[in-house]
Amino acid sequence: MRRTVAVVGGGCSGVLTVRELLRRGEDDVVLVEPGEPGGGVAYGHARPWHVLNSRAGAMSADPDDPGHFVRWSGAAPGEFRPRAEYGRYLRTVLDEAAADHPGRLHLRRNRATAVRGGTVLLDDGTDIRADHVVLATGGPASARPRLDHPRYLDDPWQPGALDALPPDRPVLLVGTGLTAVDAALTLTADGRRTAPVVAISRRGLLPLTHTVDAAPPAAPALDDCATLRDVVRAVRSATAEAGDWRAVVDGLRPYLDQLWTALSPAEQDAFLRHLARTWECHRHRMAPEIAARVVALREAGLLEIRRGGVAAWPGLGDYAAVVNCAGPGKLPGAAGPLVQDLLSSGTATVGPHDLGLAVDPAGRVIGADGRVNERLWLIGPLRRGSQWETTAVPEIRAQAQRLARETRSEHPDLVIAP
Repeated sequence: MRRTVAVVGGGCSGVLTVRELLRRGEDDVVLVEPGEPGGGVAYGHARPWHVLNSRAGAMSADPDDPGHFVRWSGAAPGEFRPRAEYGRYLRTVLDEAAADHPGRLHLRRNRATAVRGGTVLLDDGTDIRADHVVLATGGPASARPRLDHPRYLDDPWQPGALDALPPDRPVLLVGTGLTAVDAALTLTADGRRTAPVVAISRRGLLPLTHTVDAAPPAAPALDDCATLRDVVRAVRSATAEAGDWRAVVDGLRPYLDQLWTALSPAEQDAFLRHLARTWECHRHRMAPEIAARVVALREAGLLEIRRGGVAAWPGLGDYAAVVNCAGPGKLPGAAGPLVQDLLSSGTATVGPHDLGLAVDPAGRVIGADGRVNERLWLIGPLRRGSQWETTAVPEIRAQAQRLARETRSEHPDLVIAP
């Protein structure tokens, strides 16, 4: 019998999920997305100077065809392509999947407000009845520092948010990660800035840099690793042998979720407190051309990186604006309206370390009563905590492939969370 799967969210996770559902089954698919599918936070408002942080060869939408994006874009596998281009690629992927499976994809230009059982409630008062619901809503909102400033910008990705800031007054960026780098590029793109952009974080660490040519991944020896300390020791040993830490970081990537789930909760917490930021700087790197631009801005005095707590930062009033470029916040405070409703209704519950929602290994949502909802699925960044490596395209496309396979299975003993 032909069923209906509702996918809530049309960013990267949603598009990859829809594609797999159409290719690997016969179900009707309803995509709920108020904006342009394929955009999302990462690609929807990217400017020409914003490029992917991974090489083109890693960005295929098709888990069975690693060269798909390379052929579509005409890029070399080692290139770092514009993010706006990748958004166009995702829209093409969605359009082609719909054309290959006519009549099965239905786009609803609405915002989902709640999920009740298999019903998705929409902001126009209508609803969608579905056999399965997939949450592809992206990650938590940014952490929100407590700051008192007349021009505090909580979202640097709002169209035009940074364009009106005067170039002759300094701007303070809260955070020194990839979002701060993107914001600094935007603030200096037209060449008119004379006052510095100051980025501040507790440790003052910038993302590290990809090499121009990628080294082959070199996985560390993990068989005897029983603790976090063992993993750190193995990584350091492999780095010394390989001569390039990037090769080891890339080689470790396929094993990260296995390592994460094998750690005790206390060890996971120790990693988050002491190693997570350092790991993120090594794992999520800048493209070489972006790193060169950052170096040039710092040498010109237009970008300063400071270390310290922003709440105690002196002279906030001297800045034309304070821009929140912090990383993802914790749940429930950083949950969007739909996820807040899922939590308050007990349909979902906060996962380990408050980083995302609780899910089982297949990605099914766990309710407040501890029961697995066999028909409510989660894909992408909100799996963080239950999983670790769940924000990049290779992992998300693998999740989408497995989800499409799992939703085709019929379970006679369905356990539906209230």
